Amino acid sequence: MSVDTESRRRRLEPDARRGQILACAVRLFGARPYADVSTTDVAREAGVARGLINHYFGTKKQLYLEVIRVMVTVPEVAVERLPAGDLRARVDASVTWFLDVVSRHRTSWLAAVTAGGMGHDADVAQVLTGAEEVAADSVLVAVGLADVTAYRAELRGMIRAYGGLATSTAREWLQRGTLDRGQVHLLLTATLLTIVEQVFPAIVGNRPGWAAGCCGAPDRRPAPGSNPVA
Repeated sequence: MSVDTESRRRRLEPDARRGQILACAVRLFGARPYADVSTTDVAREAGVARGLINHYFGTKKQLYLEVIRVMVTVPEVAVERLPAGDLRARVDASVTWFLDVVSRHRTSWLAAVTAGGMGHDADVAQVLTGAEEVAADSVLVAVGLADVTAYRAELRGMIRAYGGLATSTAREWLQRGTLDRGQVHLLLTATLLTIVEQVFPAIVGNRPGWAAGCCGAPDRRPAPGSNPVA
């Protein structure tokens, strides 16, 4: 063992050492399928004893679940740092943040959202579902709809669907190369603005499941100047 590695072991506090191990695991699971990465590999990459992997994360699978969680869950700080501007500025900043993150951690993020090598694992699905709910909460805060109670289930459903679109669109850019970043940014910002400014107000202002003025349904859109989500 090198002097530098031994020195690093002594220097790091527990939280920092755990973060170091997790960062190495993110890189390895992003570069190789789940089955091809061992806790020995992670320990070697992090310059720590393998026992520390078990100490901080438990099993290899628990470490992998934490890797997925950290790659797909929106951190609170991302919302806290959004600009205090109008809706369009906040939507633009939110989409920019998302694209910056998935671009910076491209291989690891793609591996996480596709659960590479784990198939339809129930524990992975649970982590991804939890991340969807956190992402929905974050988007609602970003667009100023966090405190809306009317048609809450429909609103969260639309935002979760938007999250699925964001993931699929980012994969079109990063994985398939069918879209470039500018096109992805335009699609995601325009879609979220449409949901907030047109789709949700129309749902609130009309009977459930009816589109305003569509198929013989009465037009119950809110009067100009009213605030249907207040």
